Amino acid sequence: MEQQSIQVPGYGAIMICGSPFIDGRFRSAQSDETLVTINPATGQPIASIAACGAADVDAAVASARKAFEDGRWSRRSPKDRKLVLQRFADLLDEHREELALLETLEVGKPISDTRSVDIPKAAYMIRWYAEAIDKQYGDVAPTGPTALALTTREPLGVVAAIIPWNFPLYLAAYKLGPALATGNSVILKPAEQSSLTALRAAELAVEAGLPEGVFNVVTGNGLTAGRALGLHMDVDCIAFTGSARTAKVFLRYAGESNMKKVQLEAGGKSPNIVMPDATDLDEIARQAAWGVFYNAGQVCSAGSRLLVHRNVHDELLGKIADVTAEMKIGDPLDEATQIGALIDEAQLRRVLGYIEQGKLEGAELVAGGNRTLLSSGGYFVEPTIFAGVSNQMAIARDEIFGPVLSVIGFDSADEAISIANDSDFALGAAVWTSSIDTAHSVSALLHAGLVWVNNYDASDLTVPWGGFKQTGTGRDKSLEAMNEYTGSKTVWIARR
Repeated sequence: MEQQSIQVPGYGAIMICGSPFIDGRFRSAQSDETLVTINPATGQPIASIAACGAADVDAAVASARKAFEDGRWSRRSPKDRKLVLQRFADLLDEHREELALLETLEVGKPISDTRSVDIPKAAYMIRWYAEAIDKQYGDVAPTGPTALALTTREPLGVVAAIIPWNFPLYLAAYKLGPALATGNSVILKPAEQSSLTALRAAELAVEAGLPEGVFNVVTGNGLTAGRALGLHMDVDCIAFTGSARTAKVFLRYAGESNMKKVQLEAGGKSPNIVMPDATDLDEIARQAAWGVFYNAGQVCSAGSRLLVHRNVHDELLGKIADVTAEMKIGDPLDEATQIGALIDEAQLRRVLGYIEQGKLEGAELVAGGNRTLLSSGGYFVEPTIFAGVSNQMAIARDEIFGPVLSVIGFDSADEAISIANDSDFALGAAVWTSSIDTAHSVSALLHAGLVWVNNYDASDLTVPWGGFKQTGTGRDKSLEAMNEYTGSKTVWIARR
């Protein structure tokens, strides 16, 4: 596929290539099929991308396997791997403007977010894992005097990282950082809506000195390229972030093929609990609103269920509505825009469908509820607030992945905990209280991988990210993520 020129008003031309990146270079796809990536803010096409098939996946896996087995990366010294990944992170930083623009065009999020948050955080994540490479040690087991037992962690081999479209490069870095740091070869399959930053990042990785074949990118649809990776007999690990429905498919693929390891993060329906003794309702309102409406609600940890004690319910609801009314929805390329578009027309229909269902089920529409900026041709939906929600309603149970907040009243801590835990998901949860006893007792009883106290969604790379139930059992971030891409090996040496 030839290089394509994207004309962006105010920015000029950007050159991109929509071909798969295999064995250190762009190469023509063996499949003749293509897909068109769409600008969610306008509904207009951006570029043509190769829709890779099984033959392209075979080529990528063969390249990755050869690179792993000959040791060009897997057996390089930790110091050398560290220097390469540090240079990769530097190049991501140096190309921040280009990468931020590509991501904004493809996924419709504000340029202020991609430039100042998404791309810098992706670079930081690669750099953080680079720094960790030569600081990991094995163990000596406490055996008797007749033996010496050493335990080390070794790379799994070929890792297929399959990522969603809501944070394309940042979530790719979730997988790339620890998988590459531990010596694996990686095949990245971006979502079909958001391929451009993945392809550009692969180029930059090779420029940084990553050996050919260690980082490949195959583009295309989940039912073809994703399926081929999931069923491939020479892929050792699937690292997936996305919907629970798709996560279950990859578990089946693993069972039907080679029992490859499957690392999953499959979303949430996170409860944000406000106790009656919580102070500073203005700050709670601000964090509650942005905790669900940031990135147009397309966030796995979105606080989409707000559980509020009835003593503060009405006052807090009013403050949240005031914060929401001031949010600026608009052109993602406008520096003042705070909320951009939903990813595509299908997601637009899904979100609007849930809003209609919420009305039909008897929830009270407090704010929003409509498609907006229709003249743009884009997929914009107003931040939407429902009150009077029962936890049995679809808007309280399903991961909508859009700007929809469900407000649920409660009368006691026990009732709040029961409602919070009554979910198929268990990624995040929060509790707001001025009592340290309440903070400890409620946190201990919440079924969630992450619990925030008097804040919502604060985190950094020092702590793991993941949950329980149908959120999946994998862990991203922190040193724990390095264990997801390695296996434990014991060497038992008899002393004679």
